[in-house]
Amino acid sequence: MTTKRSNPIAAIAQTRSNLALAAEPWVGPAEMTEAEREQLIKRIKRLLKEKDAALVAHYYTDGDIQMIADETGGHVADSLEMARFGHEHPARTLVVAGVRFMGETAKILNPEKRVLMPTLEATCSLDEGCPPDKFIPFCDAHPDRTVVVYANTSAEVKARADWVVTSSIAVKVIEHLKDKGEKILWAPDKHLGSYIQQLTGADMLLWNGACIVHEAFKATALAALKAQHPQAAVLVHPESPAAVIDLADVVGSTTQLIEAARRLPNRQFIVATDRGIFYKMNQAAPDKTFMEAPTAGAGASCQSCAHCPWMEMNNLKNLAHTLETGSNEIHVEPAVRTEALRATQRMLDFAHREIQ
Repeated sequence: MTTKRSNPIAAIAQTRSNLALAAEPWVGPAEMTEAEREQLIKRIKRLLKEKDAALVAHYYTDGDIQMIADETGGHVADSLEMARFGHEHPARTLVVAGVRFMGETAKILNPEKRVLMPTLEATCSLDEGCPPDKFIPFCDAHPDRTVVVYANTSAEVKARADWVVTSSIAVKVIEHLKDKGEKILWAPDKHLGSYIQQLTGADMLLWNGACIVHEAFKATALAALKAQHPQAAVLVHPESPAAVIDLADVVGSTTQLIEAARRLPNRQFIVATDRGIFYKMNQAAPDKTFMEAPTAGAGASCQSCAHCPWMEMNNLKNLAHTLETGSNEIHVEPAVRTEALRATQRMLDFAHREIQ
């Protein structure tokens, strides 16, 4: 069994990552003309080069931000690939467009680098729903279990874990631990945990957390949409409820869903994940049609509202401002970082062995 640490550092239970005091409050983007947008994109590209900075963006961010990352030698990816790319890239500054735990993960892996984010207020319902002061006692109450946490967690929660995983590697890690006879304490996403438990048959104790975007998908409305488009393949992220997963043709991480869209012969797809992914899906399969899976039934204000409000906080204006001023820098307490690195590096090492 993975070795447990019987005396976790006090800082883990008492502190949130020490984000810069100078962080500025998020302000939504004002409307821009096309000329203003183009000038802002040019400015960001110039600043990235001048500041020796690499832009690492998640698939759920705005298409313009993803485009800039692609065109400047940065990277657009899921959280595992974001972490790996940032760790291997020689740039002295990493600009992480996504949500706060992604910036923290970059800092955990790269303490010598400056890590900036367009805003520090972009959080995550999974992260917020698994506070360290509640999670750590929960782990302590189950000392016989190996603690596996999803990447969508704070640095303090990662510091208490034995393993960190992302959705692209979680099943393989749990299978590995099950084969060793280990019992699992899983956090925070109950839907992903339940899906993995069903696939692997592992003994898993699940924390009660959920993603506000994926939990909103509705199976009944999805079945109705599928009936309207019988030739469409249904692609579902495993953070979705079980009834939605049951309707899927493919269940997988963001990267796996993009690959499925490229690989499958279907000309139409219904996609149950954040609609930010359509930017890369359209690049991967420009001749195919993508529809948002429904999050609401009849009478709702929108058929699908599947977009993370915190991911939406990343925009061209605050990205440019961060690069110009160096504001919104991520800091992680050294003692917390040391502990969190243990479980995070274990994930990267495992992933590296898997692709050999």
